[in-house]
Formats: sequence, structure tokens, C-alpha cells
Amino acid sequence: MPAHQGKLFVFAAPSGAGKTTLVHAVVTKHPELRFSISYTTRKPRRNEADGVDYLFVTKAEFMRLRDQGEMLEYAEVFDNYYATSRRQVEEHLADDRNVVLEIDWQGARQVRESMPECVTIFIFPPSVEELERRLRDRRTDTPEVIERRLRDALSDMSHWDEFDHVIINDDLNQAISDLEDVLVGKGDASSTSNERLRRAVERIIG
Repeated sequence: MPAHQGKLFVFAAPSGAGKTTLVHAVVTKHPELRFSISYTTRKPRRNEADGVDYLFVTKAEFMRLRDQGEMLEYAEVFDNYYATSRRQVEEHLADDRNVVLEIDWQGARQVRESMPECVTIFIFPPSVEELERRLRDRRTDTPEVIERRLRDALSDMSHWDEFDHVIINDDLNQAISDLEDVLVGKGDASSTSNERLRRAVERIIG
């Protein structure tokens, strides 16, 4: 990586693991971090704002941007498209800013291929039962969608070993502390090569 270049931190998680809450908490505590705002073709939820939570675009606009090479990665998730702006990330990094990406495991794999120096972090729920409870407590999805999200979450979690670190999001304050260690290069306890962590992950996924 060139001198005076920021670091890229890539986060992924199954739906309901609390990734967005955790990442936003860390970015709020560390305003020097730059949060890359993703493109999406899905409709905004009632508490989301364009240009703040996502860059909401039509499918046609999304495909145009993709074809122009504007996307660092993209994926289709739950019948909607999501993508990361290549220009946005590269400009922040060149300005010596650390950048946070909040994407899915497929996107993380693409980013790792394009920028192998990135640091990848997978957020885990404390248990599958707690993941289901969180999904149901949202009260934003039908029972059929929740069941689909649970099936996809189990599939997503099977890719945890592709990541540099795993943060188990049981207690939010502890998860924030673990994540801050990763950001400053002291994340040995959350490294996927750590045997204690590997045993904890295996207990969750069974």
C-alpha cells in the first residue's frame, strides 16, 4: 500500500446479526473513519434517508453505473442489488482516511480480489436462536421472509472462515471494544486463526 494511504475495513454479517448497529456505533465514536455509502435498488425503509443510509437508485441506473465501472463490488440480495462506489472508496483512501464498507460476504470476496490489502471482518450473532429472535422483533418482514432470511443467514455464516476477523455481537459494548482493537491492529483475539474464537464460532453454527 502506498505511503499515506488509508486502510479499508470490510464488514459482512448475516441478516439480524446487528452489523449496522455495531458499525454505526464505531463510526460515531471515531468520526475520522469514512463510511462508504452503498448503492441499492431496494426501496428505503421508513427510517432511512437517501445519501445517508444508502444511495437509492433504480435498477436501470444501477446497471448503467455498473457498466461504467463505477462499482468496486456488487451483489443481488433478496431480489435487490447492492454495490460499493469505487470512486468514493479510492478518494477516501488516497486522502489518508480509513474507510468502512458494510456489505455481504459475496461483495467482501470481490473487494478482497480487487484490494487484497483490505481487512475483512465478519459479525456473528451469539446464537442462531438469538438471530431468529432479532429478526422477528424487527416486525418489518412477513413470516415467510423471516424463514428465508434465517435460511440465508445459515448459508452466509458458513463463509466466516474467508474473513480475517470474527466479532461475536452478544454484548454491544464488548463488540465495539473488540472491533476497535481490530481497527488499531490489535485484533488477535478476534482473528480467525485464533483457536478459542474458532471453537466459539463452531458452537454457534453447530
